[in-house]
Amino acid sequence: MVAPGEEILSAYYDFDPNDPASLMVEMSGISMAAPHVSGVLAGFLSARREFIGFPDRVKQLLLETSTDLQRDRYVQGRGVPNLMHMLGAT
Repeated sequence: MVAPGEEILSAYYDFDPNDPASLMVEMSGISMAAPHVSGVLAGFLSARREFIGFPDRVKQLLLETSTDLQRDRYVQGRGVPNLMHMLGAT
């Protein structure tokens, strides 16, 4: 599983109230990628509430419906999460 994690624009906690540009910061890393996957799962569970409480089924569906990037599996895993494919498969 991969998700966007490079140069993500995010809210910044230590901002200067007099400088609107300080409200956002560009960051990279797993802490920027994980919210993308969490958001896909939250969106899926809000639309398909019958899957709440069945994490193994959700995980299987997430992996089966991810978009393959045609890269080495050691680099991309199963690919990029695809909410529309998850919803279409249920």
